[in-house]
Amino acid sequence: MATNLTVDVAIIGAGGGGYPAAFFLDKAGFRVLMVDPIGNLGGNCLAEGCVPSKAVREASLIRSYAKKYSFFGLLGPSPQVDWNGILAHKDRVQNTRYELHKSEIQQSGILFYKGIGKIVDDRKIEVCTENESFYATFKHLIIATGSRPHTLQIPGAELTVSSHDLFKLESSVPFPTKPIIIGGGYIGVEVASMFENLGCKPSILEFSKSLIGGFDRELSQFLFQKLQSRISIELEAQVKSVKGKEGNYEVIYVKNDQEMSLFGDLVIMATGRECVSPEGIEILGFQHSKALSVTNTLQLYDFPHIYAPGDVNGKSMLFHSAVLQSRITAHNIAAGGQSVARMDWKSVPYAVFTEPEIASVGLTEEEAIHMYGHRIEVIKYEYAIDARAEILGETEGFIKLIFDCEDKRLLGAHIGGIEASQLIAPLALALREGLDAEALARVAFPHPMISEGINKAARTFSP
Repeated sequence: MATNLTVDVAIIGAGGGGYPAAFFLDKAGFRVLMVDPIGNLGGNCLAEGCVPSKAVREASLIRSYAKKYSFFGLLGPSPQVDWNGILAHKDRVQNTRYELHKSEIQQSGILFYKGIGKIVDDRKIEVCTENESFYATFKHLIIATGSRPHTLQIPGAELTVSSHDLFKLESSVPFPTKPIIIGGGYIGVEVASMFENLGCKPSILEFSKSLIGGFDRELSQFLFQKLQSRISIELEAQVKSVKGKEGNYEVIYVKNDQEMSLFGDLVIMATGRECVSPEGIEILGFQHSKALSVTNTLQLYDFPHIYAPGDVNGKSMLFHSAVLQSRITAHNIAAGGQSVARMDWKSVPYAVFTEPEIASVGLTEEEAIHMYGHRIEVIKYEYAIDARAEILGETEGFIKLIFDCEDKRLLGAHIGGIEASQLIAPLALALREGLDAEALARVAFPHPMISEGINKAARTFSP
């Protein structure tokens, strides 16, 4: 049994919501304890999410380029898929990142433990590792336990795989030819697009009336139309059960009051993510596996010395959002618990890594109309007139900017098309800083790049 500890800050979870605060506060002279079941930094993003999934996606993109050989005047066969080789590339990326993070931990003064952090009361946690357990009392607690894949409670759910199974280290999921994806959110469409790039024939079953809930309606419709030409998509499909055995599955669903079946060799459960609560959260009066309600300073309402940045609060389940929330948390703790930094949820950009990509920040057109009525101006720049898009043969897409007519402030930005995930970043900054159309119009963007479309769209409203 280790000696019980007293620290300034205890952190449960070393993902995006946890480790940025840990390093900031450690450098600021605070005594910081951090405990995580993985035993390294990065959380689910590195273990099974953003990083490994994009490593596989990049491999799929290389293969998809062969579809455009003739467009560029090139000849040659389409690359063959070595699934084990692709997974090995993914593992190398993950292991390299983990080694880097180990070095960062060793060079810090953080008391880092591989294990579980259990809440004992509002001033104490129990740290349980493989070899020992002890108590740590704290002045401030950061709950950054993240999220996990959600699973539909249906017969045969155990026959499915999740994003965790697909992208974890040393994944053993076989390469499919006809994968069935349950769920048309960002995870579902990204996985479907990736597998189609690799030569598979994926299908998506989505319960709602549209793909990618919460996005601008025009952007969601754009993605649906583009994906539908490559992927079988069934909307308003309620999955009832999964049957079969390895390599031969049947998914039974109901659409238009009729029971239907879809057959494939792999079933992927992509029905979103759910919050992970630390053990003992009930002691603080919260329900297990429910989002923790926080203020815009990331504090729990009834416990101002306890913070919950990242996926665990359910507001913005994105790694980059968690990192920002973690840093805001750290600044407020460093200021003695004062509210010196606040989270602006609307300035967090969203990106979906499909082909084509889509990205969004700020108000959707529907939200802007609801809030501002006719006081908005919607400007669209079409990829069809863009020089770089023509060079790339990717002329289907658009940049859509929404401005307040009175002060010309940017209210929202929505992009569909190649490079959308990169293009949204400067617009997120513009929105966060309250920039107007004139500010965007006076920036010289590189030529010939699609980013010029931001400038040209702004000039339409503010010459």
